[in-house]
Amino acid sequence: MKKIIPFVILVLLFAACKKESEELNLLSISDYAPLKVGKFITYSVDSLVYTNFGSVEAHRFYEVKYLTADSLTDLLGRKAFRIVRYIRTLPNGTFAADNTFLAVNTGTNFEFTENNLRYLKLVQPIRNDGTWKGNSAIDVSSLGTDLQYLFDWDYTYADVAQAKKVGTFALSNTITVKQIDESVNLPVIPPGSPNSTNIASKDFSEEIYSKGIGMVRREFLHFEYQLAFPGYIGYGIKLIMVDHN
Repeated sequence: MKKIIPFVILVLLFAACKKESEELNLLSISDYAPLKVGKFITYSVDSLVYTNFGSVEAHRFYEVKYLTADSLTDLLGRKAFRIVRYIRTLPNGTFAADNTFLAVNTGTNFEFTENNLRYLKLVQPIRNDGTWKGNSAIDVSSLGTDLQYLFDWDYTYADVAQAKKVGTFALSNTITVKQIDESVNLPVIPPGSPNSTNIASKDFSEEIYSKGIGMVRREFLHFEYQLAFPGYIGYGIKLIMVDHN
């Protein structure tokens, strides 16, 4: 009897793990990046820029709405969706179109083209610790030096199918995509201090997607610091969903 009980426990554990694995395998890109004409998501935006020759960190606050405007056929003959971004100042500004993007669900990945840069935002299968080269479709060698930092990012899934609170929304099923989190010589020790920092940098990017909605949160930061300049060069942005249909 003592030998049977551990065996039964092992069988039950195996069955539970198998069930969880099968459920995660059923998750699809279309669950977390639904493409449908007329769908929109509105975000509050905190945009960071460096002013006064990189000595002052300035924040600008506004709202943007991403609207899936129509579908079309891209240059590779695939069904694509045109997404129009609208922007308004707070608190009572009127939305005005300011940019257009292209989104494609190939079945194996979700491509999002922004400013002629094609990102592989999501891939199949969706599972914890799944990783891929999200910027591999971008020819970094042809870009200016200000975009070289996009090279060789490892996107990684985390918290798959987990509940999260984003802004005022309690979301029951989300996935997190960790895109990069790298820094050099932080924190910066200011000029005039002992062992002041000569050069430093920070790259951080992460997105959260909710089942049936799409991207609900994005945080991005890129900066470089040089004592000889002196100051910071770079930018950052944080988007949090405030409305959707």
